[in-house]
Amino acid sequence: MGNLTITIDEDSLKRARMRALQEGTSVNAILGEFLKSYAGVCREQQVAVGKIVALSRRSKARRGERTWTRDDLHERV
Repeated sequence: MGNLTITIDEDSLKRARMRALQEGTSVNAILGEFLKSYAGVCREQQVAVGKIVALSRRSKARRGERTWTRDDLHERV
């Protein structure tokens, strides 16, 4: 893990801390997620999801003709 020091005005930091507290997180976590996204980590994840979707579409596996009802899925044995 790397460390980063930023400079921000006190009022903005105070409001950010209050909002983060309301959301059950921290300013550090929010900035970390933003920087990951900014650095392209989210794009890499989107590419990976796209590859999985493409593989599933090419798959020859099928579920068959059976349909499921809510009762079937929640039947207790």
